[in-house]
Amino acid sequence: AMGFNGVRKHQKVEDPRYLYWADRLGLFVWGEMANAYHYSEESAARLAREWLDVIERDYNHPCIVTWTPLNESWGVPRLSGNPKEVEHQVAMYHLTRMLDTSRPISSNDGWEQAKTDLFTVHDYSPKRDVLLERYGGAPASVEGLMPAGRKLFVGGYGYTGQPLMITEFGGIAFKKSEWEGWGYSGAENDEEFISRYREVVEALFDCASVTGWCYTQLTDVEQEINGLLTYDRVPKVDPELIRKINRG
Repeated sequence: AMGFNGVRKHQKVEDPRYLYWADRLGLFVWGEMANAYHYSEESAARLAREWLDVIERDYNHPCIVTWTPLNESWGVPRLSGNPKEVEHQVAMYHLTRMLDTSRPISSNDGWEQAKTDLFTVHDYSPKRDVLLERYGGAPASVEGLMPAGRKLFVGGYGYTGQPLMITEFGGIAFKKSEWEGWGYSGAENDEEFISRYREVVEALFDCASVTGWCYTQLTDVEQEINGLLTYDRVPKVDPELIRKINRG
C-alpha cells in the first residue's frame, strides 16, 4: 500500500509463513542472519553452520533476492584490525556462493565490506544536500566516505563495480502512540514528517548512481519510534502519501 517492492528482514531469519506470503504477493526479501555479539572461533563456526541451514531451508523461495550473512560488523567488531575477522567475512561470502550462484550477496551490509556483490552503505543524514553531495557522483567516489565513522571497505578490498545501494537511511522519529524511543532525526507533526521523508527519498532518486534503497523502518520497535507504522501496526500517516513519494 505504501509503494515498497521489498524488505530487508534485518538481523532475523524469517518464519517460512512470511516467506510464503512474500512469494504469493511478489515482495522482494533480503534473507539475513542474526549475528553474534562478540567474535571468537566458536561464534564464527556456529554462525557458519546455522547460516548453511538457513540457505538450505529457504533457497527455493523466489521472494529471496539477496543473502546477507553479516550486518554492520556485528559479531566482527574489529574488522579494521583483525585479519581473522576479515577472513571470516570472506568465508561467509564463499560459503553462501557455494550453495547459491543465482543471488547476489551483501557480505557485511553497511560498511567494512570485503568480498561482496553489492556496495551497500548505511547513511542517516536527514539533509537532501548532504545526500546529493555524497551519492550524486560516480559510485567510485563514494568509496572514501565514512558516513558512520567506519571505512566502507577493509582488508585490502575495494570498489570493483558493484551496484551502489543505500540499504539503511531515514530513521525519522515520529511519536504517534504511547510508545517511547528514539530515531536518527525527528518530526513533530504529520506535515513535518512527510516533508522530511520526501527530502531524503527524493534526494536518493536524484542520485543516478544509487541503484536501490531501503528505508529505516517499517514499524516502531522495542527501542525506536522511527517506523512508518506504530508498534501496533497503525499507519502514522496516510499510506497513499508515502506511496506517491516512493513512486516518484
